[in-house]
Amino acid sequence: MLKNWKEFFIPILAIFLALILAGIFIILSGKNPLTAYKALYLGSFGNIYSLSETLLKTIPLILTGLSVAFAFRGGLFNIGGEGQFLIGGFTAGFVGFTFSLPSFIHIPLALLAGFLAASLYAALAGYLKARLGVHEVINTIMLNWIALYLVTYLVNNPFKDLSGMGSPLIKESALLPALIPQSRLHIGLLIVLILTFIVWYILKYTPWGYEVKALGFSPKAAEYGKINLVKNIVLILAFSGGLAGIAGSMEYLGVLGRIPSTLWFSGYGFDGIAVALVGKNNPAGVVLSSLLFGALRTGGNIMQRDAQISKDIVGIIQALVIILVVAPEIIRTILPFLKRKSENICLINNP
Repeated sequence: MLKNWKEFFIPILAIFLALILAGIFIILSGKNPLTAYKALYLGSFGNIYSLSETLLKTIPLILTGLSVAFAFRGGLFNIGGEGQFLIGGFTAGFVGFTFSLPSFIHIPLALLAGFLAASLYAALAGYLKARLGVHEVINTIMLNWIALYLVTYLVNNPFKDLSGMGSPLIKESALLPALIPQSRLHIGLLIVLILTFIVWYILKYTPWGYEVKALGFSPKAAEYGKINLVKNIVLILAFSGGLAGIAGSMEYLGVLGRIPSTLWFSGYGFDGIAVALVGKNNPAGVVLSSLLFGALRTGGNIMQRDAQISKDIVGIIQALVIILVVAPEIIRTILPFLKRKSENICLINNP
């Protein structure tokens, strides 16, 4: 899946450099970076519970990362993942607390409903882009806010539970079963890995995947090649939005068990942009990138608690990783310098 070793090595080096640079901030704050990073590691991968929590946070990041990456491949910037997350999550939750069905029907139906609702919502942005020329960045940002206030109204008015905590509880038949006993990690992890393979297969081997990539390389050339731009713009954003919608669906069906009355943006939609960029818009890279960001989310809490390090340091690490990966010329400039240094050392040692 990765074109060559450099595509894999450069992000790894970027992470390493980000940790070194962030360590400087930790030292300036009067703390020990080794203690901080030990807490970060133990909080993310130190035991089964920590690992399960990291993987739990990785699930929505993979989906929102794939959402952004797929749109990027088609030359589109879907920044509306937060709104699609909410629309898909609410719809899946509605199916979950409204109907009484066997689990093997209820769970797929709820996830499918979340996917379709978010797809339709994102398709609106695609239509505005394709037919009216409204840039997708603008309309997807605006649709984020519409989704937030719409779902907030629905949860706190027509679908408000008597408890006042939000929507009614999602029925047990619609809840995602645990993957590891006595943990919050659910079977959504397996579903997400299957979806990752499907996205990769679509882009690699299907005619539509060819059209998506052609549109991303050059819309004019794609149009000259008889590719329907209007249809593909709408479909690309619809599919992209559907992936973010499944992320929201899994969050409510697998973690929260209801739609809370106090809603705000989860952050997964925006983090998905960073995940896609670090993962080079490659499905395999998105999975690895999501694991990194999931570990930072989980371990950051433990680092703050045990090592007394501000959680803002985690934000600094994330920002540095993004800068160093998105601006690979920095890394490519450093690599020849390191190579020359090693050659000089060899000449000194072996005159």
